[in-house]
Amino acid sequence: MKKLTFRQILKGLSRYIIFFLMVAFLISCCMMLFVTTFAGNIELALTNENLEGAAKITFLNVLLLSLLFTISDEIRRKLTVARPVKRITQAAEKIMQGDLTVRIEPKHNDAEQFGEIIECINKMTKELSSLETLRTDFIANVSHELKTPLAVMQNYGTLLQQPELSEETRIEYAKAVSDSARRLASMMTNILKLNRLENQQIYPQTAEYDLSEQLCACLLQFENIWEASNIEIDTDIADGVTVKADAELLSLVWNNLFSNAFKFTGPGGTVSVSLSTTDHHAIIKVKDTGCGMTPEVGAHIFEKFYQGDTSHATQGNGLGLALVKRVIDIMQGQITVESAVGKGTTFTVRIGRV
Repeated sequence: MKKLTFRQILKGLSRYIIFFLMVAFLISCCMMLFVTTFAGNIELALTNENLEGAAKITFLNVLLLSLLFTISDEIRRKLTVARPVKRITQAAEKIMQGDLTVRIEPKHNDAEQFGEIIECINKMTKELSSLETLRTDFIANVSHELKTPLAVMQNYGTLLQQPELSEETRIEYAKAVSDSARRLASMMTNILKLNRLENQQIYPQTAEYDLSEQLCACLLQFENIWEASNIEIDTDIADGVTVKADAELLSLVWNNLFSNAFKFTGPGGTVSVSLSTTDHHAIIKVKDTGCGMTPEVGAHIFEKFYQGDTSHATQGNGLGLALVKRVIDIMQGQITVESAVGKGTTFTVRIGRV
């Protein structure tokens, strides 16, 4: 049994004294009113002996009632205050120690305010647990993604040191090293961009500009790719569509969507880009006739480092679409994807227009 401290005893005694004074005042007032009225009606003479006896009985009643009130108040505090506070404190201590699986079970006798606090703590630990899982996965994925290009660079760098290599082979190995270095640099750039976006260190610099011109300019950057792969381009871009947004951030969106479309579209395929409008929105669609994806893959494509191509046969690090989603969210827009295996993929972006 837990030993009572002097402070606890003092607090209990102070509560008893408060109840005693309150009860004494109320009972004294009531008794004086009752006795005075009763004696006046029946013309009863109040003697010192009668008053002394009544005062003793009243005092004992006050002592007893104060004790009962103090005990009942202590029980009430234990049930409605001390117990939920203890559960909350224990949970907080576990959270401070790093245990984010803690959940506080609400009780029916908890005060309403404690119930709200418990609900908030449970929501907080749930969110923190999700963030911790994401952080752990992020670190694991970064480590994995870093190992691949570094291992390639190390292996080909070792091979390049062999003196008997032909010039053709040496150029091939050097190209493999430079491609891996380029992939590594691209991944680190995207990680930094995504980190700044997620921590709101990049604030949109909104201004009115012509979205039609921006889409055409971004698409023309991939001209060498579609010509080399003999990919047909189909455009239906409305003229003079003006939006109020951050042009630099939205260029990240179009470049990533176009890059994905060309990446997964084989020779002889088609990439389509369209821009249409409603009363309040600009609707951009980027469609390809590539390999497509299953619904299971489509449900995860906006997650960091997720790649539907588990073999990593195509260039990428699984960060491009995560960047796209974050930018669209910042711009308070919407992005959806429709895809079917063997038939291609369509990304639809909806943003507010002027």
